[in-house]
Amino acid sequence: MVTRIRPQSATRTAQKQVIRAVTGTLGLHGERMSKVDTAWLRMDSSSNLMMILGVWVIRPGVAYADLAQRLEERLLKYPRFVQRAVEDAAGATWVSDENFDMAHHLVPTALPQAEAAKQQDALQERLAELCMQPLDRSRPLWQFHLVENYQGGSALMVRIHHCIADGIALISVMQSLVDGGAPPPQRHRTNELAEGPQEWLIDHLLKPLTQLAVSAMDKAGDSAVRSLGALMAPQKSVESGLAGSVDVAKLAYQVVTDLAALALMEDDSPTALKGVPGIHKRVAWCKPLPLADVKAVGRALNCSVNDVLLGCVAGAIGGYLRAHGDTVQGKNIRAMVPVNLRPLEHAYKLGNHFGLAPLTLPIGLDNPVERVYEVRHRMRSLKGSTQPLLTFGLLAVAGLLIKPAQDAMLGLFSKKTTAVMTNVPGSNVKQKLCGSTIEETLFWVPQSGSVGLGVSILSYGGGVQFGIVADTTLCPQPQHIIDLFAPEFEKLTWMALMLPWGEPEA
Repeated sequence: MVTRIRPQSATRTAQKQVIRAVTGTLGLHGERMSKVDTAWLRMDSSSNLMMILGVWVIRPGVAYADLAQRLEERLLKYPRFVQRAVEDAAGATWVSDENFDMAHHLVPTALPQAEAAKQQDALQERLAELCMQPLDRSRPLWQFHLVENYQGGSALMVRIHHCIADGIALISVMQSLVDGGAPPPQRHRTNELAEGPQEWLIDHLLKPLTQLAVSAMDKAGDSAVRSLGALMAPQKSVESGLAGSVDVAKLAYQVVTDLAALALMEDDSPTALKGVPGIHKRVAWCKPLPLADVKAVGRALNCSVNDVLLGCVAGAIGGYLRAHGDTVQGKNIRAMVPVNLRPLEHAYKLGNHFGLAPLTLPIGLDNPVERVYEVRHRMRSLKGSTQPLLTFGLLAVAGLLIKPAQDAMLGLFSKKTTAVMTNVPGSNVKQKLCGSTIEETLFWVPQSGSVGLGVSILSYGGGVQFGIVADTTLCPQPQHIIDLFAPEFEKLTWMALMLPWGEPEA
């Protein structure tokens, strides 16, 4: 059962004043949407909606009125949250929503009555339903759903369309909502936009090479070349100024090489997680693992925290597939990992500024330590490529195409991918919202095309949580994967303790 609380007229007036102040300052009554954001806007399908999904568990509970006031004071200062996306033949435009009403965007929600042990199940079911309900295109493309009574507190479910911003930018937005947070810096529109390294790369390299890349993909068929991958530090190359400080010919060669690697990526190993997705999802997450324990295991194995966590992900997915009759020996699956392409201090500007790095997970290795070392090896070998910049540019090019051509172009990548995976470090201490403590925080980025699995790793408040959103046709019980994360980490911990530790000091 869902009820709506209409704001008082004074509140509505205040909201309109905020909207006029924000859009008037920026002159955003008709700002063209970037080509990358346009690509995300048009990427919705019956199987995958391009929404970033999140949930906060808050104790004690927060009241609707208090949360509405916080959103008005902080969230509405971001222009995108008071603007509609209006599509046309050439793309889309951000237009101020003169009829903005908070009641359409902050929705009080009641879960079915359940005993305490089953309340998380009810929340997961409701979140799964929401991730397949399209946002209203006639209004700003976001919605918060507040469950005021959940496990002795409240739960806040968040849905934001990817065309508004990427995950890193939205973390910045959510940080502005917490107690002690601040609204974004005031933006001023300039008459001319300087051409940055990303724009240079698109205009001078990607556009002329895109036709070649698409042709290569078309000719590749079942033949494959192992992808070089990319998990680089992109900000450094962006800030260095590609056009001026890097030899153009050398960069062009690297781009061609990386485009070929993207175009000729070998197919994923066939598993039950690959196929044609349906129209229903399930969401699941586990209790936090102590981050200190993860760091200790990483130190013992001379691996990063990321290596340890990804090893556990590969182990849990491999264990799930084995339990469901799949043969995984020697198999790998590819996960697309978002890579941030802008300085974090610019995240408040929103929009999408990230690339995608293809990472293969060794699901066929049984030994937890061997698996982590293999992950470490692959991570270390995935350096120096321009692939995240290239995927960013390809999204920009896709935004120039008509939707059928965009779908065909991006579908070539989704066919070679099993999952989308994010690994984001959050605050080391638990934060507060309207005086109450945010006990747990999780979010998932959307899957596209035929990809049916999303994996999220988020560290927060001294713990690490794993979350999964999955298509029910390809993965009917994602909780079964979630339930394997803690045992995988425990096995890894015990095996790390059994390794030789060297001779004791005299």
